[in-house]
Amino acid sequence: MDTLQEYLETIPNDENRAKLEHVIEWVTETFPDLKVEIKWNQPMMTHNGTFIISFSASSKHFSIAPELRVLEEFRDKLTKAEYSHSKALFRILWKQEVNYPLLAEIIERSIEYKKGSTTFWAR
Repeated sequence: MDTLQEYLETIPNDENRAKLEHVIEWVTETFPDLKVEIKWNQPMMTHNGTFIISFSASSKHFSIAPELRVLEEFRDKLTKAEYSHSKALFRILWKQEVNYPLLAEIIERSIEYKKGSTTFWAR
């Protein structure tokens, strides 16, 4: 799998596929300096060669994973948004609305956190 389109085609439900595609399009339009790359069989957004955020789909939700430190900073806001979360990611049910201002805040913080980084993952 090499392209975003190939990844999206692995999502069997048309509505779910369209929703995740819309979210990723929103990210690329809102943050035009980010690059979509397929790594570890999932779409990841990178900036200057360093990881910013990734997406993955499952049957009941899609997951978004920023760097662990950034996720930790947003746990309370994610809980208030009624998104479940684990140590490494948060989940948005397919039927839930996407809180775009919160997603933008997480991405902005991720870019700030990784500024000047020379490695893909945070150290």
